[in-house]
Amino acid sequence: MAERRIVVGVDGSVPSKVALAWAIRQARLAGAVVDAVIAWQLPLAFRTPWPPGLGTDFRELAAHVLADAIADVSDPGSPGQAEIRPKVVEGNAAEVLLDASAGAELLVVGSRGHGGFAEALLGSVGQHCVHHATCPVVVIRDSATGLPGGPGEPAR
Repeated sequence: MAERRIVVGVDGSVPSKVALAWAIRQARLAGAVVDAVIAWQLPLAFRTPWPPGLGTDFRELAAHVLADAIADVSDPGSPGQAEIRPKVVEGNAAEVLLDASAGAELLVVGSRGHGGFAEALLGSVGQHCVHHATCPVVVIRDSATGLPGGPGEPAR
């Protein structure tokens, strides 16, 4: 029997944390695991060889953001808590999420993350995923109830 997976994109923003909390609750109901995915890339200015001695480890920073988001919205001691597997992947966020969601039951994204325009209803990563994912995509908009445990609700 194939493993039931829900993939959720996390970037540390409030909408991505609300999406993560929703994905965890949905995974518990569905008997699925959650693959919490954060993508990272070197800033464009640093795509040449990284200068020695600077000490900035973007992968480590991304891993820290993901761990903090998981800690903010999950309750490991809760009975029936879904398994959450953190995944830190180098690459374009939309492409990383599409690759990670291959074979998943759902891909969950926040309505918008750290990039782009705050006024946008749907960020560029979410929009790309909605148009190109091979599984259903749930877009969770930031709710007024806040975190942790805010219900979040799918965009209509």
